[in-house]
Amino acid sequence: MSTAVMTPVELPYRLREAHSFEASGEKFLYLVPSGAIFSLDKIGKEVLHGLADRDLHKEELVQMLLARGHSAREIEVALAELEQSEVIMRGTAKQKMPTVPEKTFPLQRIVLNVTNQCNLACGYCYEYSDDKISQTAGKPKYMDHAIAEASIDLLIKESADRPSIHVTFFGGETLLNFPLLRSTVHYAKERCALAGKQVEFSLTTNATLLSEPIVDFLAEHQVGVTVSIDGDKELNDKMRIFHDGRGSYEVIVPKIKMLLERHKTNSIGARVTLSSGVSHVRRIYEHLTQEVGFYAVGFSPATANPERLYSIGPQKMSAVLGGFEDLAWEYRDYAVTGRQHGFTNANDTLKELHSGMSKAYPCGAGLGLLGVGTAGDVSLCHRFVDSPVGKMGHVMEGGVDHEARHEFLETHHLGARYDCHTCWARPVCAGGCYHEAFVHYGDTSAATLHYCDWIRGWNDLCLRIYGDIAVKNPAYLQRFDGA
Repeated sequence: MSTAVMTPVELPYRLREAHSFEASGEKFLYLVPSGAIFSLDKIGKEVLHGLADRDLHKEELVQMLLARGHSAREIEVALAELEQSEVIMRGTAKQKMPTVPEKTFPLQRIVLNVTNQCNLACGYCYEYSDDKISQTAGKPKYMDHAIAEASIDLLIKESADRPSIHVTFFGGETLLNFPLLRSTVHYAKERCALAGKQVEFSLTTNATLLSEPIVDFLAEHQVGVTVSIDGDKELNDKMRIFHDGRGSYEVIVPKIKMLLERHKTNSIGARVTLSSGVSHVRRIYEHLTQEVGFYAVGFSPATANPERLYSIGPQKMSAVLGGFEDLAWEYRDYAVTGRQHGFTNANDTLKELHSGMSKAYPCGAGLGLLGVGTAGDVSLCHRFVDSPVGKMGHVMEGGVDHEARHEFLETHHLGARYDCHTCWARPVCAGGCYHEAFVHYGDTSAATLHYCDWIRGWNDLCLRIYGDIAVKNPAYLQRFDGA
């Protein structure tokens, strides 16, 4: 009896999942799901073209490339590099998804909702509008010292061996409870000094209550500040009004200018909420940077059920993307000449792309970040504080509910969001905001499908801008290293 020797069958090459784009006359690939950006040389482009609509065995690829004038050695090196970089592969590969973190994933940031009260009545507010999901009946209007200090202790404990942690103060209007904020900063610094940790602080405010003593305290303790403002007087006062209907613009702008003048120790940025009546991106950006004096401005659409009059809607979102594109190309022009531009949406996306980020989750909510309400309830994030959704313990009654936290992470992982599995932009999106999904679909685990085309368009634009910068001024990208 003879024994036949089986020769292994060589599998053909095929392209792996990628999104191609061009910048400055060069061809690039955004590799999915690794999040890497790969620049193609001449032979790489030819391999890509050869495999565009069919699989080819190695010998077929080699013959094609030899016929185009490449040496055998050059071809061998190129194929090995393309395979190692996961541009091409042989056979099929199981789709990779980011891994679920360990159950003990350490906490890095806590958001203290120091009050559920506000002195404004902004029409789109997710805490007070028709889309409100928090239930504050029976809850204290203001967080007290015991809850705030227990929250700091919890953060230090749950941060494990992280050398640095972050405390964000939020509301309602945060500065309505400034005495608590002040005492909590001192407490956190004392406790972190004993624990051998660094602590940083930030807050969000509508700026109505800013005063010189408050600003000087924020500057002394290097508290980063995000100011909510929607542009010039006409645009800002469409939505950002006091309870008696008065607009807030004329009250806040002098206070903002005082803040920018006196506080130089940490970043001060403007956050613009776009709505159906406020979608003038260029106009808002130029007003806030050139006339008010902000160095950095970021934009975000109002979270709203599509039935709300202030919902921005698909037509307006298309116009918003046009405005974003205008500012993003200006950002590119600044970057290639080594200048910093204040459009934070572009800056933040480019930073993620540069890092090769491939997200398992859209943000740090429930992962490295948790929110705490005035009564001490721990929640998924500040947007879910005092909501029946996303409960994860109590700072004085058992601390973090790790089982609830882990269950959330297991069910909201990108791998469980099946609508996302064929989308090339999933490494930087991971399905979208949980709060947006809940307001729109009633389900935190739903992918925010109403934004998918917008997100893909924005990320494609940022990839092209990244490519331009990489070709024309690659040194600029070094500022994102380790950021």
